[in-house]
Amino acid sequence: MSYENKHVFASLPQMERGVAKILGGDPKGNNFLYTNGKCVIIRNIENPAIADVYTEHAHQVVVAKYAPSGFYIASGDVTGKIRIWDTTQKEHILKYEYQPFSGIVKDMAWTEDSKRLAAVGEGRDKFGAVFLWDSGSSVGDITGHNKVINSVDIKQTRPYRLVTGSDDNNSVFFEGPPFKFKFTTSDHSRFVNCVRFSPDGNRYATAGADGQIFLYDGKTGEKLGQLGSEKAHDGGVYAISWSADSTQLLSASGDKTAKIWDVAANSAVTTFTFGTETLDQQLGCLWQKDYLLTVSLSGYINYLDKNNPSRPQRVIKGHSKSIQCMTVHHLDGRPTIYTGSHDGHINYFDGHSGDNDTFTGKGHTNQVSSMAVDSTNQLVSCGMDDTVRYTNLINKAYSPQDVVKLDVQPKCIAVGSNGYVVTICIGQIVLLKDKKKVFVLDSLDYEPECVAVHKGSGTVAVGAVDGNIHLYSIQGNTLKDDGKSLPGTAMITSLAYSNDGAFLAATDAARIVTVYIVADGYAEKDKFYGHHAKAVCVAWSPDNEHFASGGIDMMVIVWAVSDSDKRIKLPDTHRLHHVTGLAWLDKHTVATVAHDGCVKAWTVTFK
Repeated sequence: MSYENKHVFASLPQMERGVAKILGGDPKGNNFLYTNGKCVIIRNIENPAIADVYTEHAHQVVVAKYAPSGFYIASGDVTGKIRIWDTTQKEHILKYEYQPFSGIVKDMAWTEDSKRLAAVGEGRDKFGAVFLWDSGSSVGDITGHNKVINSVDIKQTRPYRLVTGSDDNNSVFFEGPPFKFKFTTSDHSRFVNCVRFSPDGNRYATAGADGQIFLYDGKTGEKLGQLGSEKAHDGGVYAISWSADSTQLLSASGDKTAKIWDVAANSAVTTFTFGTETLDQQLGCLWQKDYLLTVSLSGYINYLDKNNPSRPQRVIKGHSKSIQCMTVHHLDGRPTIYTGSHDGHINYFDGHSGDNDTFTGKGHTNQVSSMAVDSTNQLVSCGMDDTVRYTNLINKAYSPQDVVKLDVQPKCIAVGSNGYVVTICIGQIVLLKDKKKVFVLDSLDYEPECVAVHKGSGTVAVGAVDGNIHLYSIQGNTLKDDGKSLPGTAMITSLAYSNDGAFLAATDAARIVTVYIVADGYAEKDKFYGHHAKAVCVAWSPDNEHFASGGIDMMVIVWAVSDSDKRIKLPDTHRLHHVTGLAWLDKHTVATVAHDGCVKAWTVTFK
């Protein structure tokens, strides 16, 4: 038995209000880069469903930049660690690791020969450093600022120049190498968010929270003027990116617009508008070949269309926060993956192409904890906002009517046939039928944790914190205790009936997966050992012979019911992030989600 990673549907950039997001561009023009949590995400600019995730940082990564040679990427994190790693091999071998200062790395820039690297941010004793990439030895001092430095760039033609922008409202100009302080420029009245040299080196631009963009001579640092008559934007400018021919500049602003500037004419030739919500603020941008990209506060990546500035050509959606649950629904033979995240966001992905979108309307306001699809093509989801929602998967819109408010917080749901849904809440079990609450079991002598419903018999299996599985049956509008429980030793974390109803699988906190034979009065078929930490999710293959379990050991194991020694281990499925959910797209493909906000699909081959 073997496996391979078939798809990575990557997470979005992690965004923060009022903080610029840097998109790194590939010098060959094929890929772009950004960060989310401890991950650096590399995506193909033509087909963003093709992605790669670098996960070797121990702390949150803030910025990543390609070397001009295209062979290496440098990435910097919140502790000041900078890793320089290989882009050509799948393993991304680490070449060097440095810590030029102790504190957040906000931006980095390479010299055009890929030999020197400048890093800026906030350290205890200094705000930046310039060093040789292969030895770490210093090639200049970044001085002249008294607050955090947000941005740095290096002129890509000789003689080299370096410029920085800071929260002290100043930009500083350096000559080198070795780079030495030349002078400070105080044209901005608020934070300087971004500084960038034009590709030909003739000019550089600075963009600030005051809505201004100023232009300077790239060689002397002499001021040439500003863009726009009074201000470039009505809100803070967070990012700027030059066109390859150095004649135009793209700017992204908190005023929810992006603009293309004709630098020689000092005029905005195109203004892109996005929306009226706070989440439509534009915090990052990249001009690469013919592609113009911006990033919204929502994390959405917009591909701009010069011919239609009010509507992006395409918008890349997904999750920017950790995914908590998932389910897969088959319609017309195509699998769709539904995922719910920590911030209440539900997304859906085409299981083959990775094309994805979100429902229209207002959905959950807090973490989505559990979801399943019922027989009428409705997604049933429960969240920490104490609601169960029914969302029609044909029109893909949230309905304000189809919400059931619960008295206590739900943790897990399972759908039965004939409109029944069983919801496990803190201290109680709630039975819903046809979108209404019909029965509540409280005063339980155990704490319920998870649930599965047998589609044929209507038996409800409830996994408990004490390690037992309690069986109930749905009778009309009530849940009747069958007076039978399956004894266990550790908290039951998830339950799943096989598709043909023959088996029940249970994962527990003691790292064990147990399978019971339904027709044999739930006699134990086998115990499956292999996880190194708590197993938290389980799902059956359509062939009813194989099932997969995922754990907080970052591992997914595919088992064979008939032989507990036959297994495929998928270690590090989401490296450094524990697996929160899994489901089968078909009998050879299992999809996984995790705290890294990514969806991955794995092809599994049984020998």
